[in-house]
Amino acid sequence: MRLVETVVAVNESRKRAMARKVIQACGGSVRGKTIAILGLTFKPNTDDMRDAPSLAIIAGLQDGGARIRAYDPEGMDQARPLLPDITYAEDAYACAEGADALVIVTEWNAFRALDLARLGAVMASRILVDLRNVYRPETVTRHGFHYVGIGVQGLTEPGAG
Repeated sequence: MRLVETVVAVNESRKRAMARKVIQACGGSVRGKTIAILGLTFKPNTDDMRDAPSLAIIAGLQDGGARIRAYDPEGMDQARPLLPDITYAEDAYACAEGADALVIVTEWNAFRALDLARLGAVMASRILVDLRNVYRPETVTRHGFHYVGIGVQGLTEPGAG
C-alpha cells in the first residue's frame, strides 16, 4: 500500500511542477494574469477527468493568483463541477483571447493545427507552454512566441529560428 501512496504523491508532485513551469515562463509570477488552458481531460478523445493533470496544474496556477480560462473539445461538462471557478471558452481562440500565456495540457488533435498567427494576434503576451510537446520549438518561435516545452532544448525565444 505504501508503494501506491508514494506513486500517487510523486504524480501529484509532477503535476504541480508543471504549474511551476508555467509560472516560470511568465517571469516568475502569474498573479493577476490570465492563463489559457487547452485540454482539461486525462487524455484526448475522452471526457474523462479522473486524475487529469489539469486539475493540479490549474490549482497551482490559481494558488499563484492566476485567472484561468479553459477549453476542451469534449470534457468541459465533466470539468465544470470539479473546476467551478474558472472561465470556459467556446474554442481555442476564444480561450487565448487576452491571455498572458497559453498552456497545452492535453494533446487533442485539434490543438496540433492551431493557427499560430491568429493565436498571437489575440493574446496579450506570446507565451506558449507546451506540456505535451505538440509543437516544434522552431515553428512556434518563428511566429514570435516564447516557447516552453517539456525536456526541450534549443530555440525558445522569438526570432531564434
